[in-house]
Amino acid sequence: MSSTKLKYLLVLSICAMLAFGLAACGSDDSDDGDSGSGNSSSAELIQSNPDNESVDLTIGSKNFTEQIVLGEIYAQGLEAAGYSVDTDLNLGSETIALAALKKGEISGYPEYVSTALTSFYDAAPEDVPADAQEAFTKVQADLKKDGLVAFPPTPFASANAVGLLTSKAEELGVTKISDLEGKSQDLTLYGSPECRQRIDCLVGLNENYGLEFKSFTPVDIGLRYEVLDKGQADLSILFTTDAQLGASDKYTILEDDKGVLPAGNVVFLTEQKTIDEAGPDYQATIEKVQSGLTEKVMQELDARVDIDKEDPAAVAADYLKASGYTE
Repeated sequence: MSSTKLKYLLVLSICAMLAFGLAACGSDDSDDGDSGSGNSSSAELIQSNPDNESVDLTIGSKNFTEQIVLGEIYAQGLEAAGYSVDTDLNLGSETIALAALKKGEISGYPEYVSTALTSFYDAAPEDVPADAQEAFTKVQADLKKDGLVAFPPTPFASANAVGLLTSKAEELGVTKISDLEGKSQDLTLYGSPECRQRIDCLVGLNENYGLEFKSFTPVDIGLRYEVLDKGQADLSILFTTDAQLGASDKYTILEDDKGVLPAGNVVFLTEQKTIDEAGPDYQATIEKVQSGLTEKVMQELDARVDIDKEDPAAVAADYLKASGYTE
């Protein structure tokens, strides 16, 4: 899928979210200034506040495409609001990112609410509320004990998922994870290094589904499709917002029929002292720039990086402009 088509699809997705009569959308070559992704067009433009110039922020993210794009969206949005912003967009796992936040090395970073609840506060995946607002309320209460704050969740939700080539799924006759019973011992599974310790990954597949695999191999998250394509892996841990899933039917996601791999909306984690120092534009900007991030839009942004090999910073800048947040 070309970057031009992807950009056009992004604009179409944004336009679809507009209320009737607020703006008109044309091709991606038209003026993007009225293409807001929230409730209005010109009202969405981020205004630079001189009071923010003395505030230094460092926005972090974990080290895979979706997180990096989100980090860029937040950082560029805050920069447009007048803040002095640096980025650290290669933090690794959630435990590393959380440690960086607690040490003051970063001001905040995007985290999946289900990951925060299961990895930081030992919630069982089945105990993570399906409703995004309920999950947000739950994680807010837990974070408060650590002096941390989560801003309200994104519209889109992302989840770990067990994926494989569609041809392999047909060969095995599997459509859901429990279908792997009696077959998994002959299959290789690849996943991110932290998957081995995560309840919503290998641990959950072992304990909740009773599955044992021929082998589990940690792999860089950017190679999760390549190992399937090359036949190195029978199964790979994917994400439901991966661009590759929307681009073709080459891959199949197995249904999580026991609810072990919960979906998760993104919440921006930060500290109360940072909120106090940064002022009201900090949270307001974060919430504004994420308001247009539906699952479809997130897939398209991820695709421009993973498939079209565009720079995440440029993709984020295009999103902010197309949404009417920046000029």
